[in-house]
Amino acid sequence: MATESKSSTDVKLSPAEIDFLKSNEMCRFGTASRTGEPHVVPVSYVWDDNRAYIVTDYRTRKLKNLRENPQAVILVDSGGTRKLILISGPAEIIEKGKEYQLVIQAVLFKAGWGLG
Repeated sequence: MATESKSSTDVKLSPAEIDFLKSNEMCRFGTASRTGEPHVVPVSYVWDDNRAYIVTDYRTRKLKNLRENPQAVILVDSGGTRKLILISGPAEIIEKGKEYQLVIQAVLFKAGWGLG
């Protein structure tokens, strides 16, 4: 299961911010249930084409929440410093197709998983 969190279209990221997003491996991914109960977890992600992509299992609370309420947030920080980027908006669930396969490969490659 891959999810995509789109950045706000009215905010333009600087080249330094894009580099920061591409260079980090982990983010905090926040969702909320239909009733508004928040859920935040650390996840691996890939930043590409002005979108954050994460991969999750079908049984996770974050996916259940996204099916009930597509609003999500990601927080990328540099760990211990005040440098951070927070992006919120609707997430899109991608379950099949070419984009799905590319996201899976990109996340696995970036995380160093499954590379023999």
